[in-house]
Amino acid sequence: MTPTAAPYADDEIVVVALTETHWSAVQAIYAAGIRTGHATFEAEPPTWRRFDQTRLADHRHVAVDQQGRVLGWTAASAVSDRRVYAGVVEHALYVDPDARGRGVGRRLLEALVQSTEEAGIWTIQSGIFPENAPSLAVHRSAGFRPVGTRGRVGLMTYGPRDGEWRDVVLVERRSERVGA
Repeated sequence: MTPTAAPYADDEIVVVALTETHWSAVQAIYAAGIRTGHATFEAEPPTWRRFDQTRLADHRHVAVDQQGRVLGWTAASAVSDRRVYAGVVEHALYVDPDARGRGVGRRLLEALVQSTEEAGIWTIQSGIFPENAPSLAVHRSAGFRPVGTRGRVGLMTYGPRDGEWRDVVLVERRSERVGA
């Protein structure tokens, strides 16, 4: 992204269901996030099959531009199979490096909030590295709040921080409509 990049107009970004047809672009955006060293503990994106098996089908979205180019994606997973946590999901959010700072992440989070609330889900959570200030900011703007920092919760296994224990800020958004 260039510093002079203008935000997308609302009608220039469409959020649609993430399907296998989007996978190559989603996988590339995921890999770009991994290369930053500040997006995930994962060392490489999963296969489509693994992604499809572990993400809730009704809560996977991509943002596309007018040319159909995938600008970013979000997907949610169940946090537990225990009934008491049926309304709690964990999500991931990734934006193409060339589309960052243009409202793509916010639009994806809005779509995720809508789909989860329509399904009766009351809490969306995520773990974000403290160094990932842009992710923390977009989550804050979408109504997420930090609930704590999990100190040295995971060990990096790749990149410049290989072998380093990392903290993760746990953020959550509690629905004001569902489970209130």
